[in-house]
Formats: sequence, C-alpha cells, structure tokens
Amino acid sequence: MSADRDAGDRTGGDGDRASGDSAGIGEGASSREAFRPPDHPNDHFILTTVVGSYPKPKWLNRARDLHADADSGFDDGDWAEATSDASRLIVDEHECAGLDAVVDGEMGRNEMVEYFAHRIPGYEFHGRVKVWGHNYFDKPSVVDEVAYDEPWLVDEFDFTNEVASRPVKVPITGPYTLASWSFNEYYENEEELAYALAELVNQEVEALVDAGARYVQIDEPALATTPDDHAIVGECLELIADGIPDDVRIGLHVCYGDYSRIYPEMLDFPIDEFDVELANDDYAQLDVFTEPEFTKDLALGVVDAHTAEIEPVEEVKRNITKGLEVVLPERLTVSPDCGLKLLPREAAYGKMKNLVEAARAVERDLDRGDLDVATPASADD
Repeated sequence: MSADRDAGDRTGGDGDRASGDSAGIGEGASSREAFRPPDHPNDHFILTTVVGSYPKPKWLNRARDLHADADSGFDDGDWAEATSDASRLIVDEHECAGLDAVVDGEMGRNEMVEYFAHRIPGYEFHGRVKVWGHNYFDKPSVVDEVAYDEPWLVDEFDFTNEVASRPVKVPITGPYTLASWSFNEYYENEEELAYALAELVNQEVEALVDAGARYVQIDEPALATTPDDHAIVGECLELIADGIPDDVRIGLHVCYGDYSRIYPEMLDFPIDEFDVELANDDYAQLDVFTEPEFTKDLALGVVDAHTAEIEPVEEVKRNITKGLEVVLPERLTVSPDCGLKLLPREAAYGKMKNLVEAARAVERDLDRGDLDVATPASADD
C-alpha cells in the first residue's frame, strides 16, 4: 500500500484533506472556527485546548486499586461512579481555566495502548514488561485477527459532552502506535497489523461522529521514534478518514522527535491539524515547518509537559508568537507540549490557566495591531 491512496468521501467535494491544498486549508479553518465561543471577546481567535491526559485525583488511583482487588467489594458500578466523578471534576477544571475545547483528562483510561487492547478482540495479555528504569508496561500481544465489536470511547464522550459546556475533543491512540507497541504474533508484519487496526479506528471515529463528536485527535507517539514509517502512518490516516464528514476536525499529535524526517511528507496526511511538541526544546525545530509552506493548521505546544514549573504568562505569550511565524492566527491552536498526567494537579491547572490568559492577551495585541511578529509564508498567498 502507498500513502497516496484514495481517501474516499473525505477527499471529495471542495475540501481535499489528503492533498493539503488551499481548499483543504479552508475546510480546516472552517472546522476550527466552529470552536470559537459565542461570547469570544476578541476579533482574532487562537484555539486553546489540551493534548489529552491530565493528572488523576489521588482518590481515583486508590479507587482503581480497590477495583483491582477482588476481595475489596468495590465492584464495576463503584468504579464507573468514581471515574464519572473524576471526569466531571476535570472537565470543570478545564472550563475554569478557560479552555475552548476540553477533554475529561482520560480519567477512565490507564495506559494509552493497554486501554484499547483490552477492548479489541484479537489481543491478549501475558504479563508486564520493563520499559525503562522501574517502569513496567502491560504490553499486549496480537494473537488473532483484530476486530471491532463494540465502541471504545462513545460512553466516555457522551458523559463528557453532557457535563461540559464547551466543545469536547476526543483523543484516540492511533493504529501505528497500537501496532508498534504490541507483540505481533498473527499478522505477516507490523505494517499489515497497523492497516487492520486503522480500519477499526475508522469505525470508532464513525461511532463518535454519530454520537456528536466534532473534534478527534489521533495520537501517534510511536512515529517520533520511527519517523521513517511516515508513509505507513499516512496510509493509516487515509483509512481512518475515509467517509468522515469534512466538518469533523481531525488532528494528529506526534510527540517530540526529529520532525524533519516527516516534513513535508506529513502535509499529505488527510488531517486538519498537526500537533507538535516544541516547547521543551525551546522551539529549536520551528524552522522545519517554514520551508516548504506549512499548509495545515498548527497545534503548538506552548507549555512544557515535562516540568512542574508553571510558566509565567509573558513567557507563554512569547511561545505563542512562535506559532505565528508558521501560520496565521486563525490557523493556530495552542496546548501543552503533550499529556499532563505525570504532573502535580496544581501545576497542570496553573499551566492551563496561564496558557489561556496568554492566548487571550495575544489576541488583544493582534486586534490592536500591537504585535510585531514575523509574517508566515502563507500570509503572502
């Protein structure tokens, strides 16, 4: 298979997401504008959100331990109530910080591959493996044909959407990472497994869209460690995007790595938004995305997910203006570099609050014409 296959309905009409051309950009910008709050105070709009994971309340971790203990009497209903309470709490925390698009912080999930593997027929678990230091991962094995027999995230989305007053983003671990971070004991190779999983992710996205989701983010951290496989990821995204309406915003998050090894090829991916982790390296790779022209929406990490230090608003403002060297404000999303689940909760909240305050301040500066930033190449078109 090749990464330039027909993406079906997603590339039809005026918005060709697969080609990354100007029509596709217009579709992306349109889907992004739908997340502007109705009472937004500024003419300019920079979308604020989180990548996905968020620190769990300490009592939820204790509840998980109780649920895992068969003798505790803490049953599935108790666990569902605990995760619902935590999800409601984190959504409220995100909205108090002022985020435009929220998630529930993945309160009901454990590890980003393990969670989905437990829900996909064809996977089995044989024990934990050491990944680094004293950290262990319950790495699953694919022992039979993978299948989709029930939704993975629809209940999570339904609940989050019900308790949220702002639009909800749904992060999903991508098929390439699901394949790469598993033992493959059935398929001819990892590539074949990734394509099979992409078909399942497509079904899940369709189910989420039917439930009302309009913002889906595919997480592919494995691509950062094996960037030469960008063509496989592109093919998987074609399969995922097939038949998904153009008004559904699809983002791709790739953790820190050598982005020059997937750029500009990633401009051909059928996505609206490319989410990159640059703050923790002080934007050393920013120039990668300026030549050739960046034709997607940019989701830029503007606070570091790897340190508990809460960046001052002025520092976050400077980080946001880095993104304006690549895209116009109406194509910029700002978020943390990556998921925040390993940080203290007060640090995560402080980062979100300052991120939103900084984004609104940059918007005001743009409205007044006070912001002096380099003009991205796309502004000349």
